Amino acid sequence: MKTKIYNLLLALFAVPVFSQVGINTATPSAALDVNGTMKVRDVPATPALPGYEILVLNTGSTQVSKANPQLLYDSTVNSSVYAAKKTTGIDLVSLGLFPSGFRAVNFLASERTVGSATLFSDTDNTFTIPSNGIYQVGFSFRYGSGLQAAILTNTPGIGIFRNRAGVGTLIDSRVFSGITVPLLLSLTISESTLNSLYSFQAGDKISFGLTGSSLLEAGILGTSIGSFYIYKVSN
Repeated sequence: MKTKIYNLLLALFAVPVFSQVGINTATPSAALDVNGTMKVRDVPATPALPGYEILVLNTGSTQVSKANPQLLYDSTVNSSVYAAKKTTGIDLVSLGLFPSGFRAVNFLASERTVGSATLFSDTDNTFTIPSNGIYQVGFSFRYGSGLQAAILTNTPGIGIFRNRAGVGTLIDSRVFSGITVPLLLSLTISESTLNSLYSFQAGDKISFGLTGSSLLEAGILGTSIGSFYIYKVSN
């Protein structure tokens, strides 16, 4: 009997010494070190996130830690998101790098509707791509009322221009639509939109403007509206 009590006391005294338990490992490195998969049969659902924390895995040490759900929400914020709209003071800017007939709309950082002003330069009216990847881009422009009672000469339209390390490329464009009814009328639908995915590199400068624009009237530009948005969707 004394021997049994003695062995029990030894076992109790040994509990604090062996404070790390390993499953499928002889050298545990945490209070519970599981070398293998784990199955949980029943996980109750929580009705709301406040008051709860999420378990996350450190891919380097394989250690599990707790994290506030708000951290996951904050990490989804897309820092490349930017949008702007210009309804007054529209002018067209011409630079030597632009192809013939293309002139950029003089968007300003103060006209942004969402996004960081640091992504846009008022010096050359360009958006700077923050990182390599695929971007969703939309650009819309309405020349005057959007309907002109004549076929506009020089086939004007809208375009997106990219300046990559001093090399300029018109990456997309679309002319305004026109219609002629013999002996009755000729009309130009002077409103158009570009909306697509484009591959960019960090540091690319993007301009939004008009193509074939040399004959457009400054007075009509004063009643025009232009807007664009851009954000990264993939690496």
